[in-house]
Amino acid sequence: MSDTVDDVELPYDDEASQQDKIESLRERLEIIEAQNEEMRDKLLDANAENNKYQQKLERLTHENKKLKQSPLFVATVQELTDEGVVIKQHGNNQEALTEVTDEMRERLDPDDRVAVNNSLSVVKTLDDETDVRARVMQVEREPTVGYEDIGGIDDQMEEVRETVELPLKNPDMFDDVGIDPPSGVLLHGPPGTGKTMLAKAVANQTDATFIKMAGSELVHKFIGEGAKLVRDLFELARQHQPAVIFIDEIDAIAAKRTDSKTSGDAEVQRTMMQLLSEMDGFEERGDISIIAATNRFDMLDRAILRPGRFDRLIEVPEPDAEGRELIFEIHTREMNVADSVDFSALAEMADGASGADIKAVCTEAGMFAIRGDRAEVRMSDFEDAWEKIQQEESDEEVSKTFA
Repeated sequence: MSDTVDDVELPYDDEASQQDKIESLRERLEIIEAQNEEMRDKLLDANAENNKYQQKLERLTHENKKLKQSPLFVATVQELTDEGVVIKQHGNNQEALTEVTDEMRERLDPDDRVAVNNSLSVVKTLDDETDVRARVMQVEREPTVGYEDIGGIDDQMEEVRETVELPLKNPDMFDDVGIDPPSGVLLHGPPGTGKTMLAKAVANQTDATFIKMAGSELVHKFIGEGAKLVRDLFELARQHQPAVIFIDEIDAIAAKRTDSKTSGDAEVQRTMMQLLSEMDGFEERGDISIIAATNRFDMLDRAILRPGRFDRLIEVPEPDAEGRELIFEIHTREMNVADSVDFSALAEMADGASGADIKAVCTEAGMFAIRGDRAEVRMSDFEDAWEKIQQEESDEEVSKTFA
């Protein structure tokens, strides 16, 4: 704060002139006005702060009121009858017949999600949350990966194109021959060999709606949620035909069935049964192709492997020396590589490496060049990168052994 009024002395002695007294009073007045303006600013700030805390108090009061209310449970409408509505509560799978108002009844349809209270009375309808999850899996922006970005698996690439791309682009060819196009393709092989990249290339090269998911996303803790998500995904595909559904890590929901009685295993099997039904059930699937990928082919249930569900079982192996050389060339296209770099020698050096391993080697080689304050990547950088990645894999194996 500025000077106070007390800091200004009043010349009220007999010797002070009238002009001095006026100047002193004017100075005191200016100080009082400045103090008044400062206090007004502080008052405005205090009011703003008070309004902010008032809003926070109202929000907390509202939340506290909601917390004191009876909890609501999610249920699904099973059937509309003359006596009322049959609902199935999520979680415990309990079915009940409950009455609803005429206005609420007009808004309900089978499979609608609703909120119910402790007495299983319908309180309100809910948005189709599962359908939202399904729509999130739809790929809006096509991947930048093309077939030219994949190396070492030319035969597998050609089979995928015949199975998925050809029926979408030239369906008349199959009609002329008199056969149905393949319904799906299962890619299996070690990690990092290009299975997901093949699916991305298909999404890039076709105009079909592309829906991607991981098998683990279909596993839910609530009974029936996984199966419903599978139904919604295929319904979404039917609405946007032609469509391609890509299921990565399909072994998460399509593993061999066991005699386990746990609710978790039962829910996974229920989801798999719904997937089997959608792939090759009573109703026509429509113009929908399926691509699936797994690293654990040995774990898959035989029912998912039979023709009609996956007509093509394509093994994607680790690349051979020629394939590794091509993959090195692909991943170094945008790199400033020295003329002395021998891709053939690199391919021989990286024996047993997958496509993902080779990509990691190229990235690490670039990092070695940056550490050396160079814009050019040399042969020695690739060699050092390979040694580093091999050492990291060795350390990881050791840690797993002692874990």
